[in-house]
Amino acid sequence: MNVETRQTTNYKAIMLTPEQTLKIVRALMHPLHRALVLTCAATALRASEAIALRWSDLLWHKGEIRISKRWALGADGKPKTEASNGSVPMHPALAQELGKWRAESPYGKDTDFVFPSLRKGGKVPIDKVVFVRNYLRPAAKAAAGIEIADGHRFGLHNLRHSLSNWLVNKDKTNPKTVQGLLRHSKD
Repeated sequence: MNVETRQTTNYKAIMLTPEQTLKIVRALMHPLHRALVLTCAATALRASEAIALRWSDLLWHKGEIRISKRWALGADGKPKTEASNGSVPMHPALAQELGKWRAESPYGKDTDFVFPSLRKGGKVPIDKVVFVRNYLRPAAKAAAGIEIADGHRFGLHNLRHSLSNWLVNKDKTNPKTVQGLLRHSKD
């Protein structure tokens, strides 16, 4: 028996402006943290996709980032949906920042994580929950003046929502184009 359930929630995603996102990036002291936020903000990758990236997934010559996996339950896993498996554009400014981070990273081999856990010797990616709690939320509150109530969800996914919101409502990008960039399933 197949049962479909729908949840109702009063959750409202906090949307960031490009200016607020840049304030957050500038407030982050570590280049790994800046590169992670810029990547999520400029590509609308899911957090699990971003932290699963290896340097070989950055297709510098094509200006693309290949998405073929996500980090889930402590290991590489399949992308969230069939539509998730693909690539997203890598803006030249993002490519430049990622190139600078690769030059500084102690883990710059093609097989290394782009966003490694420095505490765990690069063997796994950065812990997104710890990153959000210790760095992203404080920077959003202090540097960008974002009001985040205790207990209100706020994290890397807000960057995804913010980019898609900005593209549709401010840039007037066709919603179907944005759906393709987000790699949503067609269902």
